[in-house]
Amino acid sequence: MTTTAKAAICRGHDHPFTIEPVELADLAPDEIRVRIVACGICHTDLAVRDAQLPVPLPVVLGHEGAGIVEAVGSAVTSVKPGDRVVMSFNSCGTCPSCDVNAPTYCYNFFPHNWSGTRADGTPTMHHEGKPMAANFFGQSAFATHAIAHERNTIVLPERFNSIPLDMMAPIGCGLMTGAGAVLNAMQVRAGLPIAVFGAGTVGIAAIMAAKIAGANPIIAVDVNDERLALARELGATHAFNAKDDAIGQIKALVPQGLGYAFDTTGINKVIEDAWGLLAPKGICGIVGASDPADNLTFNEAAFMGGGRTVMGILGGNSDGAPFLIELLDHHVAGNFPFDRLIRHFDFTEINEAIEASEAGHVVKPVLRMAAE
Repeated sequence: MTTTAKAAICRGHDHPFTIEPVELADLAPDEIRVRIVACGICHTDLAVRDAQLPVPLPVVLGHEGAGIVEAVGSAVTSVKPGDRVVMSFNSCGTCPSCDVNAPTYCYNFFPHNWSGTRADGTPTMHHEGKPMAANFFGQSAFATHAIAHERNTIVLPERFNSIPLDMMAPIGCGLMTGAGAVLNAMQVRAGLPIAVFGAGTVGIAAIMAAKIAGANPIIAVDVNDERLALARELGATHAFNAKDDAIGQIKALVPQGLGYAFDTTGINKVIEDAWGLLAPKGICGIVGASDPADNLTFNEAAFMGGGRTVMGILGGNSDGAPFLIELLDHHVAGNFPFDRLIRHFDFTEINEAIEASEAGHVVKPVLRMAAE
């Protein structure tokens, strides 16, 4: 039996998102229908809008969803109706990466997350009687209801019942990406210096995680002074405006070089400058959505001779539920106060929320679809 819902449809950069009626397909055996309470807005959603990623348009986006399970498919065993859940990216569960708990590098990531359909090519959503591209990151949560999958749906333990779902929604992508880059991918060591380029959601999540890891100093770099001030409040020991010779200031602060440089901007010149700051055995992690035509240039002798590493990172090397629950435990303990980044908007204000984010007025906009 199909389910009617309302969804925000993206038709491209020159069109506002419009909220329109849609129909969700019948659940496949491994699928879950979730009543969406809230969904964060992520830069990746806007990269699709701007045709920087190979996702078909028009499409229903949204991949930081949180809500209440309404129904489950016949093969679902770990989720039940009534569960409070957050959702993240989907994966196949059978490829070499999934076999070693590295689902962010799933060999079949595209069909399970970006194809606009299920991996088998069937639609999860219809609009005006025709298939609508959806199943974005296995959810498409810019909607009142979404179809998710057992592999990308995380049931929240009861110890988190006091945290509203509209606060936890962003944990499934932006926060996970930044914190995981520090704790999982680069495995930042206590006492070593790190510089984070870009103080948005991902960057500040990385800064909070660097504080958990015991890095020192923790340097934030951005062009927005308000975000730099927030980064200082949440863990950065130093904050440099990129317009004020931040590279020179970092060299003066840590003349021996950085143990870690983390770029969230996706700007090749910024990444190359960051890489040039690394100490021997230093690691440069990159997560920013770059233009597909961009290239990076490094000096080969410095790259090899110093044993330096340039590391592409997806989803913070998250293994799914275990890492997200770890981050929520850090939050409860007061060590990962990601609520400081969030500003809520009504679902109908999706375009205003995007505008506020792109103007730098809010770090993490979260849409509220309904009360819990």
